[in-house]
Amino acid sequence: MKIGILGGTFNPIHIGHLILADETREKLGLRKIIFVPTYLPPHKGSSDIAPASERMKMIRHAIAGNKNFSVSDVEILREGRSYTIDTIRSLKKKYPRDELYFIIGSDLLRYLREWKDLNEITKMVRFIAATRPGYPLKKLPKYIDKLSIRAVDISGYEIRACVRLQRSFRYLVPDGVFRYITEKGLYQ
Repeated sequence: MKIGILGGTFNPIHIGHLILADETREKLGLRKIIFVPTYLPPHKGSSDIAPASERMKMIRHAIAGNKNFSVSDVEILREGRSYTIDTIRSLKKKYPRDELYFIIGSDLLRYLREWKDLNEITKMVRFIAATRPGYPLKKLPKYIDKLSIRAVDISGYEIRACVRLQRSFRYLVPDGVFRYITEKGLYQ
C-alpha cells in the first residue's frame, strides 16, 4: 500500500493543508494520508503554538468523515523536539510492507540541509515536494519528486493574526476547526 505522511505544526490546520493532502493522494494514487502533528517543531519557537493536544483535536475535526485521512500522535506521545527521522522510523515499524511518501511544501526545502539524518530519511521514504505560492521548485535534489498542486496561499501565521486582530478567518479553516478555535478562545 502507498501511504502519504504529512507532518507539520498544524497551528492551526487549514484548507491549504487539506487541499495539499487530497491532491497529493489523488495524483500519486496513495491509499491514505497520515497527518502527523509535531509536539515541538525543531525550527520554531513555542510561544505562539497552541498545545499539542489542541492541535491534535483540530486535525481530528478537520479530517472527520474522510476515510482517506488519519492522524498519528507518534510525535506528541514522544514529546520534546520532533525530528522527522524518529517519526519515519516509528511509521516504518508500523507499516513495514508499505511504501511511504513523505510530503513537504516547497517552502520547507530551504531547511533540508539542517534536517537530522537526512540521508537515512531519503532511503526510507519517497520524498515529495509540493508547490507552494511564493516558493518555486527549482534545482531539486535527485531524491525529491516535484508535484504541482493547486495554489492556495494560506498560512497558520495569517490565521493566528486574524484571530488576534478579530478579523474573519471563517473560510480559511474547516467548519469544525473554526468552531473549535472560537469556542476555546485559541490564538487570542
